[in-house]
Amino acid sequence: MEQISLNYEASAGDTNKQTVSDLPPDVVQCLENARFLHLATCVDNQPHVSLMNYTYLPSSPYSSGPAIIMTTNPSSKKTNNLLVNPNVSLLVHDWVSHRPPTQGRRASGGSPGPEHRSSLASMLINLNTSAMSSISATINGTAQLITPGSDEETYYRDQHLENNTFDSEGAVAFNRQPQSPVEDGGRECFVAGEEVQVILVHIKDIRTSDWKGGVRDWVLTSEGNSSAVNGVS
Repeated sequence: MEQISLNYEASAGDTNKQTVSDLPPDVVQCLENARFLHLATCVDNQPHVSLMNYTYLPSSPYSSGPAIIMTTNPSSKKTNNLLVNPNVSLLVHDWVSHRPPTQGRRASGGSPGPEHRSSLASMLINLNTSAMSSISATINGTAQLITPGSDEETYYRDQHLENNTFDSEGAVAFNRQPQSPVEDGGRECFVAGEEVQVILVHIKDIRTSDWKGGVRDWVLTSEGNSSAVNGVS
């Protein structure tokens, strides 16, 4: 078996960190392909990790920079942690969890619409894309709890709901019943619920790693990267 030599210097430090104004294309592809991410929060040196539905937005009417949308129960541990410490770390990868087609196309989407391909073609495209996209991305940023009932919250909630409303084709391709609890990713509980709190993560820096151990680092500088926290600009 071939031995893979890990790049320990790059992994331990940030001497090769690059400053960029836009997310690297492979990071954007990873964010658009994957369906879930892991959200890490921390208070009093006690880390907490949650598996989350999410929506990536290149920009919005409320921010010119890229952002990630999630929703959570207002009384959850992660919400309580964010009120104390808004600094978060996200882990996203598209090695095995390729996003199925959605009912509504997002402007940032790059693949053909589901109306133009068969279920078998969709499955093959998903598998091929997953095989080609072999990076994971660790994203550090600041979380903002959007003010409930605001126009901003309505906008982000609608974007998040649309992005997590999966059509029946993804289920058919994998021989599952359409709109099953597994297929919809729990959106009725975790995305569409009236009581959920909207979280907006402003991206600060990114680290990617590939299956060979290669590591790359970027710092994102953008006027849209607001430091607003807990709904206060």
